[in-house]
Amino acid sequence: MREKIQIDKKRKNNNMNKVVVKIEMSGNRYNAFDSEGKKWTSEIGTGTRKGAYEKGMALERRISKTNGNPYWWKVPMSEFEASSIPEFDVSSVEIPSDHAEVLNFIHNSYKLKPKGLVMKELKWKYLVRSAVRGKNILMTGPAGCGKTMAAKSLVNALDRPDFYFNLGATQDPRSTLIGNTHFDKKKGTYFSASLFVEAIQTPNAVILLDELSRAHPDAWNILMTVLDQGQRYLRLDEADGSETVEVADGVTFVATANIGNEYTSTRVMDKALMDRFIIVEMDVLTDEEEHGLLQYMFPHVDSDLLKAVAEISHLTRTESKSDAGKISTGISTRTSVELSGLLYDGFGLDEAAEVTVYPQYSDDGGVDSERTFIKQLVQKYVSDGSSDDLFNEEEIEANNVSV
Repeated sequence: MREKIQIDKKRKNNNMNKVVVKIEMSGNRYNAFDSEGKKWTSEIGTGTRKGAYEKGMALERRISKTNGNPYWWKVPMSEFEASSIPEFDVSSVEIPSDHAEVLNFIHNSYKLKPKGLVMKELKWKYLVRSAVRGKNILMTGPAGCGKTMAAKSLVNALDRPDFYFNLGATQDPRSTLIGNTHFDKKKGTYFSASLFVEAIQTPNAVILLDELSRAHPDAWNILMTVLDQGQRYLRLDEADGSETVEVADGVTFVATANIGNEYTSTRVMDKALMDRFIIVEMDVLTDEEEHGLLQYMFPHVDSDLLKAVAEISHLTRTESKSDAGKISTGISTRTSVELSGLLYDGFGLDEAAEVTVYPQYSDDGGVDSERTFIKQLVQKYVSDGSSDDLFNEEEIEANNVSV
C-alpha cells in the first residue's frame, strides 16, 4: 500500500518566509548574509549584528505578534546551517505508508531516550534506526561506559519482546545457544531446546548478546549463520543434514563488546563475525557529562562532591592513556555511579574510594604502585573539604530527610 504524504500548507508557507542570516566581519563592518548569499545588513541594527557576531550566533527574522513588524532574534548557528539545506518537498511524492511510519518513529526517537542515558542524539537515532530496520548491532566502548544500559534502553523504547544472554559468563555455548540432549527411562533419549532457540523464533524480538568479546569461540561459530542476513538459521547439530531453526521475521540482535588489548579475558573477535554487525561506538563521558549524570541519579548529594567524583574519574582515564601513565586503566562510569551511591548512603569520599576504587588497582611497588597513586589523587579532594558535607542541606530540609 502506498499513500501520498501531505504537508500542512500554513506551516510550509511559514518555512518559506523564514530568514536566518550569518554575520561576517568585513573591515570594521558587520555584514549579514542568508544561506543564498543575499545581503540583509541594511535591515538589521548595528548593535544587533555586532552582538550576534561576538557570541557566534545567527539571527532569525521573526514577526511581532503585537504590531506585525519584523525583528531579529539570536539563534544557534545550527539554525543557519539547517537553512542552507535544500528543503525536500514531499507533497507530491508517493512513498510506502510503512516507510512513512518508520521515518516518523526514527526522527522522534529522541523523545524515547532516557534522561539517565548520556549518549549523543545522533548515535541514539542511529541505534534506533538500525534496530527498526532489523540490523545486527554491535555496541563497543570501554568497560562501564554504558553499553548495556544503552542496549536495555533501546529495548524499552521499542516495546518489543526481549531476551538477554550474557555470553561472557557462558561456559557451555552449545547448551546456552542450542540446548541439551537428555536421557529418561520412560522417554529415552530426547532433546530440549534452549531459551535462545525460543528467542530467535519470536517475531520482532530484540535479543541482547552481552559481552560478546568474552564469549567462547564455539559461541561465535554457532552464531555465524544466525547473524548472516543471507541465511538467518540455527543448526541444531554439526552433522550435515541436521535440523535447522529459522530466525523469525523482525528479530534484531544487539551485542556489546570491549575491544582492545587493555581488557583481560577478552578475545580478538573474528573478522567474519564483526562484519555481520553495524557498529555503534559508545563515547567516554567528559567530566562535565559524568557530573551531570551523577547529579541526575543522586540529586540529594552535594553537587561539589559529585563533581569531585567525576573529576577523579576523568583524571584517571587521562593518566591511563598517557605514555608515561602511572596507572593501566581509568575509573569507569559504572564505578563512579557505585561510589556516588555510597556517598548517598552516608559514606565519606575516602571511605567510598577505599571499598570501590582502590581494590581495582595493584599495590605492587609500594609508594610507586598504582594504588598509591589513586590514594594520593583522592586525598587531594578529601583534604580540600570536598567530603565535609555529604548532602545538600537545603534539599534535605526541603524533603525532610535526616542523616
